[in-house]
Amino acid sequence: MKRIQQEEYLEYGTPGWKRLILRREAIIFALLVLVIIAAIITTPAFASTKTVTYLLLDTAAIMMMAFPMTLVMITGDIDLSVGSMVGLSSATLGLLLVNGMPFIVAGLAALCVGVLGGLFNGLLVTRVGLPALAVTIGTMALYRGIGKGMLGTLAVTEFPKEWTDLAKATIGSTGIPVVVIVLLVMMAIFIVLLHFTSFGRGVYAIGLSKEAALFSGVRVERTRLILFVISGFIAALAGIYFTLRYTSARADTGTGLELQVIAAVVLGGVSVFGGVGAIAGSVAGVLLIGVLAQTLRLHSITSDVISIVTGVLLILSVTVGSLALWVQKKRSQTKARAEAAKG
Repeated sequence: MKRIQQEEYLEYGTPGWKRLILRREAIIFALLVLVIIAAIITTPAFASTKTVTYLLLDTAAIMMMAFPMTLVMITGDIDLSVGSMVGLSSATLGLLLVNGMPFIVAGLAALCVGVLGGLFNGLLVTRVGLPALAVTIGTMALYRGIGKGMLGTLAVTEFPKEWTDLAKATIGSTGIPVVVIVLLVMMAIFIVLLHFTSFGRGVYAIGLSKEAALFSGVRVERTRLILFVISGFIAALAGIYFTLRYTSARADTGTGLELQVIAAVVLGGVSVFGGVGAIAGSVAGVLLIGVLAQTLRLHSITSDVISIVTGVLLILSVTVGSLALWVQKKRSQTKARAEAAKG
C-alpha cells in the first residue's frame, strides 16, 4: 500500500530537514507567524492581553471540535452535524436546568446526547453503508430541529456562577484562559492517538484505501464508528463550554460552526480525499483563522467579510494542495520515463 501520510507531496529521497520545513503543517505555522507579525504591526491593539484572551476564548470551541474532525477526515469521512450537536447539547443542558436538574447531571446528560448522536451517525455510515456526507447533512438538520423542539425560541440564562466564571477565567494575570489547559490536554491525547498508536496508523490506512486497510488487519468499520462517537462527544462538550462562555443556552447555538471547523482542518493540511493530515496542522489552521478574524474585527470589518476571507483561504488551501499533488505526479512520471529510456 502506498504510504504518503505526512510526506504527502515529497519524494522519499528528499532530505529529512527539507521534509520537515516543506510539510503542510510547517507552512501553515509559518504563515500563522507572518500573519501575527503583520497584525501586531498594523493593529497595535492586537498585542494586548485582552485581545489574546478573547482570541483564545473565541477559538476554544472550534479547536475542540477540530481534533476529532481531523481524524474523521483523514479516514475520508466528514461530520457536518457537529455545529447542530453544539446546539442540541446546549438545549439539553438548558432544558434540564430549567426543570431543576443539578448542573453536573444536566452536563453529563448533554454529553450522553453527544455520544448517542455520534453513534447514530456512525451506525448509518458503517452498518447501513450510507455516505458520511449525506448522513451528516441529514443529521445536521435533525439535531438542530430536535434542539428547537426542546427549547423553541427560549434562551436559558441562569447557570451556576462558579461554572460560568470558570469558562471565562484566566490563569492569573497572563490573560490566558483556563480552557487552554483543557485544550492542551486534549491536543496531547489526540496527537498520541493519531501519531503514536496502531489505532492512528489504522486511521491513515483507511484514508488511503479502505480495502487495503481491511486486508492489513485494520478494523475499518469499528474505527470509523469510534471516530463518529468521539466527534459527537466533543461537539457536545464544546456546546457546554459555548453555553457557559456566553451564559445562554439556545437551540441555535453553534450555527455555522461546522463550516469553521472544516475550513480550519482543511487549511491545516488535512486532505479532503483522506489519508493525509496532522493534529498540529489543524491547530495552526484554527489559530490562523482566529487571528485573521480578530484582526479584521479590530478594524471594524463585518462578519460577512470575515466569512469571505475564510472561504477564500479554504479554496486556496484545497487548490494549492491539489496542484502540488499534480506537479508531484508529473515529476514522478517524467522521472520514470527517463529511467525507462536509460534502461
